[in-house]
Amino acid sequence: MPTSPSDRYDLAVVGAGPGGLAAAVTAADHGLTVALVDAGPRPGGQFYRHPAPALGAARPERLHHGWSVFAALTARLRAHTAHHRITHLAGHHVWTAERADGWRLHATTGPGPDDAAVVEAAAVLLATGAYERQLPFPGWTLPGVVTAGGAQAMLKSSLVLPGRRIVLAGSGPLLLAAASSLVTAGAEVPAIVEAADYLGYARGLPVLLGNPAKLAEGAGHGATLLRHGVRLLRGSAVTEAHGTDRVTAVTVARLDRRWRPVPGTERRIACDAVAVGHGLVPQIELATELGAATRATPDGTAALAVDGEQRTSVDGLWAAGETCGVGGADLAVAEGVLAAYAVAGRPAPAGVRRRRDRRRAFAELMAAAHRPGPDWTGWLTPETEVCRCEEVPVRAVREAVAELGARDARSVKLLTRAGMGWCQGRMCGPAVACLAGDGKVGADSRPLACPVPLGQLARRTGPDAD
Repeated sequence: MPTSPSDRYDLAVVGAGPGGLAAAVTAADHGLTVALVDAGPRPGGQFYRHPAPALGAARPERLHHGWSVFAALTARLRAHTAHHRITHLAGHHVWTAERADGWRLHATTGPGPDDAAVVEAAAVLLATGAYERQLPFPGWTLPGVVTAGGAQAMLKSSLVLPGRRIVLAGSGPLLLAAASSLVTAGAEVPAIVEAADYLGYARGLPVLLGNPAKLAEGAGHGATLLRHGVRLLRGSAVTEAHGTDRVTAVTVARLDRRWRPVPGTERRIACDAVAVGHGLVPQIELATELGAATRATPDGTAALAVDGEQRTSVDGLWAAGETCGVGGADLAVAEGVLAAYAVAGRPAPAGVRRRRDRRRAFAELMAAAHRPGPDWTGWLTPETEVCRCEEVPVRAVREAVAELGARDARSVKLLTRAGMGWCQGRMCGPAVACLAGDGKVGADSRPLACPVPLGQLARRTGPDAD
């Protein structure tokens, strides 16, 4: 299929992770022409990230849960691509979308002024996934401190470990999955430091019983960790990382119910790497710039508000997967299938809808159980960096609030530059909002969803632009 601006597809799917793949192949099954637009070089997204072919991995499926689902989806993708029902546009970073007798997506494919692409479609489905939420602590900028998802990505894509003795810390089920992968690959994990106490799950027993596959998945991770002697420290947090050239140890402390460190409970654990994460934040910038409505999730993040058919509040715009609230690959697949049926104007199978509803209920329970406590900032020091890109310390943020009158994250950003770096606040945004006392759950509206070379932007906005 050609990819010039004159082409028009029935559906453009942004993101080739579990939800996007499921949506694309299901829509093609029903006769729609589909453009699958993705920033990655190969399908799979962050969840099904796999080693580059040059590494010669003999059994990449051992690094993943649910590989058979991915294998089936990619087989269908190859079949539809061969018959020109799906055009897979890899390496395309979509930076904005606009209405133009349907939809027009603008993507960058490289640094040059001509490395740009335009994709037109009657409908758009966003399956752009999520990024990790980080809560800073003293020493978190030391070499050897990585995100929990980053540790998994290093293993899945490059077959390397961030260290030999790795402490997992933060909150959420990603910690268990990451630790299970790391110990299976030969790492030593002296402890998983989980800030939540898991009591939140006990309040949702009917939801748990309705998701036996999730219980089995958790039990599998637990059995792996038990065999390797990994300790689970519940209701605790890493409050400081130690080292000079790289991390050599962490201090772990018990937390009270508001996530304040309890004095006198500190212990030191030697390690050469720390993998930290406090859940995921839906990546919804493309939709919020278009005015799509959002909702507050139980863990304090903002997700796209969708109806029972995965429609957003913007006509012709659907969403699936983590953009609608973080819930894992199974939920993303179910939502992608439901959205594709809706776009095709077909009734979805009742079984798919029931699976979506059960998985979504579990996702909401999980989010509530791992919501950060309001007083986690008690482990910060005045010199702890909050914004790594711009090197903004806690002291500067607190001064902006106490002395300069900042009352929200945006005001702090203008006064301190926190959030103005390369990541555009994706790493520091939640922390800055907490320090600013901004309890409002919302999503930034960004005219550019990713960095765009100025040459391409100039061509798009110049006098000859449409």
